[in-house]
Amino acid sequence: MTRIYIILLAIFFCSNVRSQQAYFVDGYHGGIYGHYPVSWKTQFIVDQLSMHPDWRICLEIEPETWDTVRVQTPEAYQRFKNVVAGKQVEFTNPAYAQPYCYNISGESIIRQFQYGIAKINKHFPKVDFVTYSVEEPCFTSCLPQILKLFGFKYAVLKCPNTCWGGYTAAYGGELVNWIGSDGTSILTVPRYACEELEQESTWQTTAWGNSDTYLKACRDAGIKHPIGMCFQDAGWKNGPWIGSGKNTKNSSIYMRWRDYIKNVSIGKTDDNWYFSQEDMHVNLMWGSQVLQKIAQEVRVSENKIVMAEKMSVMAYLMNGYSCARADVDEAWRTLMLAQHHDSWIVPYNRLNKQGTWADAIKRWTDQTNVIADKITELSMQSFDKGNGVVDKQQKYIRVYNTLGSERTEIVNVLLPYEFVDMDWEVYDWRKKKVGCSVEREGKQIRLLFEAKVPPFGYSTYCIKRKGLGKKIVSRSVKVNDNEWTVENDMYKIIFDLSKGGIIKSLVAKKEGNKEFAKQSGEYALGELRGYFYEEDKFHSSTETPARMIILQDNEYGKKVRIEGEIASHPFTQTVTLLQGDKCIDFNLTIDWKKNVGIGEYKEKSWRNNRRAYCDDRFKLSVLFPVDLCSPCIYKNAPFDVCESKLDNTFFNTWDQIKHNIILHWVDLAEQEGDYALALLSDHTTSYSHGQDYPLGLTVQYSGPGLWGPDYKITGPLTIKYAIIPHRGKWDKASIATSSDRWNEPLLYSYHSSAKLESMSFVDLQDTGYQVSAAYLQDGKIVLRLFNTEGDQTQRKITFGMPLSSVEEIDLNGNSIERKKIEIHTGKTEMVISMPRFGIKTFVLK
Repeated sequence: MTRIYIILLAIFFCSNVRSQQAYFVDGYHGGIYGHYPVSWKTQFIVDQLSMHPDWRICLEIEPETWDTVRVQTPEAYQRFKNVVAGKQVEFTNPAYAQPYCYNISGESIIRQFQYGIAKINKHFPKVDFVTYSVEEPCFTSCLPQILKLFGFKYAVLKCPNTCWGGYTAAYGGELVNWIGSDGTSILTVPRYACEELEQESTWQTTAWGNSDTYLKACRDAGIKHPIGMCFQDAGWKNGPWIGSGKNTKNSSIYMRWRDYIKNVSIGKTDDNWYFSQEDMHVNLMWGSQVLQKIAQEVRVSENKIVMAEKMSVMAYLMNGYSCARADVDEAWRTLMLAQHHDSWIVPYNRLNKQGTWADAIKRWTDQTNVIADKITELSMQSFDKGNGVVDKQQKYIRVYNTLGSERTEIVNVLLPYEFVDMDWEVYDWRKKKVGCSVEREGKQIRLLFEAKVPPFGYSTYCIKRKGLGKKIVSRSVKVNDNEWTVENDMYKIIFDLSKGGIIKSLVAKKEGNKEFAKQSGEYALGELRGYFYEEDKFHSSTETPARMIILQDNEYGKKVRIEGEIASHPFTQTVTLLQGDKCIDFNLTIDWKKNVGIGEYKEKSWRNNRRAYCDDRFKLSVLFPVDLCSPCIYKNAPFDVCESKLDNTFFNTWDQIKHNIILHWVDLAEQEGDYALALLSDHTTSYSHGQDYPLGLTVQYSGPGLWGPDYKITGPLTIKYAIIPHRGKWDKASIATSSDRWNEPLLYSYHSSAKLESMSFVDLQDTGYQVSAAYLQDGKIVLRLFNTEGDQTQRKITFGMPLSSVEEIDLNGNSIERKKIEIHTGKTEMVISMPRFGIKTFVLK
């Protein structure tokens, strides 16, 4: 009996000691672009691990770093290879350039992991990837699905020592099941509900050093195995962060994340956290001109490379053309580097002798664009086999659609000088006449016609000389000296020039003639408004009259230019309506005379909790007061759409950050009614909205900001955006599809001779799916689909060619399932299902 009592007492004592034990995850973050002193760092890591055998580290090092390390310090590189094969090191973020994730496309995130994993495994073949953990808030709501498809088992939502740009919401205890946008679950260490933001700090949470206060809060919250974390900057010459051996703070035990979660933690939980994109509390210098340009450059390159890959697939299937894989890899490489989190948070920091991060991003995205344009052009040229007959009286235009759904849109084609002073007729591939408009534009002519292009395919049109050109008669109506009406089959818009060209009335004809413009109130639709703190006052574009110039006015296209002023600085805004197009396009340019301060006040210290560059009501914004009843916000995110739960987007301190980011679009929709207005942006930025404040798109901030630099106005501002008045919820109104069309416009090529034909290679029909990517790899076609607007019922996909097999794979390329296919009249059909916001990848043979 005494022996049993002693055994039970020993078990109780050991269990109690373990429950009081603290743990810590240490490591390094950085790389060849973001702080990694190549001359000494690798050897330093090896030496420190040898000196401290109880030390464990996690590494978040840019994969390309190892190329340089191998060349410049080969002995240290070889010793490091031996070390990583052991139990002291874990690689926790293989992403190629450590992107924030929430500010780029879902497809970009996948490529970051694919290229990064391949690079690391090229150097360290035995390294596997089990836990995703990062130093900065490099998270987004779709990550559980992506991580699982790459074979990850665990994730960590902490970033305790580098929260300059934000942090995740505090939630839960020791472990949670992080539920992603599609429903995928991954076992996760959260930023605990008791893990508060550090007092007297604007970049840390309490978990950064395993303090007594932090550990007590964890135990009071019932966390049996509390753990802290710090990924040190790779440029720091520190070894174990909280001491070593007997001197380790609070006798903490160093762990790798995989070992802690598997062997120490409670191991499983019933706490399911349905992580919303609004649980990302992140804030950058939105509206600053430097960040605005970076975001635009990245968006352009994202669109171009994805479209180029898709075009190369069409050319391969039709003509056997194959683009050089090395070119595609290099285009993605430079784009991925431009997506590096440092480029967005410290754009003014010097990257190397060639300049700042902002300078590098311009070079990198330019390189991506050159390669992508070349691939697209060569893909189109591969179709140029003609029909063997050249007729000077007729030419051909082939129109390409990179999306998986059919499109009927106005194509805007610039034709060479030889077409000037001639009138032309357009015929489709069935030799059926298509309506068109021809206008002279300098030494070229602009041809507008309605093209119907099948899903992921192309259509060919013939243009024939008809005779002398006809004069285009203006159809816009001047109501009085101050008002103009611009109207087409979709909308009737009244511009009030006495108030800077604001939209006084916006009637959507196809939506029950609904009037969208709010007819009363403090703000006006299309108004530019911001606080110029040097003058201590708000300025609005409504303060100065504007003038209007008609640029295009025919059945197919309406284009007007409004010229006005904001605080004495001239601006022009071009507004475009196209027949049958739900989008109303805007192109805004402000020709700043000089740098001026715009924001809540002039920032004194970026280390303050109170910050001048957070509250978007004070930044220059374009406003959209619309006549909607109690509307709420929906906003897209990478592989997700989030229903906002915020009462408003307003905050002005680091510890109260709210998610106010527009990636591609936001939709302002009535909660009980049926009307909504979607806003599309050509770059990632912020938006504003509140109960008594209209939807606003951030246009300009100017003043001191994060990390100290003065984020000045250095030249003209140019942005593009669009609005879509509509009925129904965003998915029923196909807003995501409209956004895809806006970002991936129809492409066209001009030919002296061509075969009249129309072809579809991938038809997603009415599935609500999108073609996230299609590219060639090892002689096979990789097709990735994303369910953005559909449900999880079984759906039919049609391929416009006979296939021998279709295999579903994970993101590492491993087989998941061989799909059942049926071939009918030269086409292949496949039935699949996936949840809303799910992604699936297929190999077509």
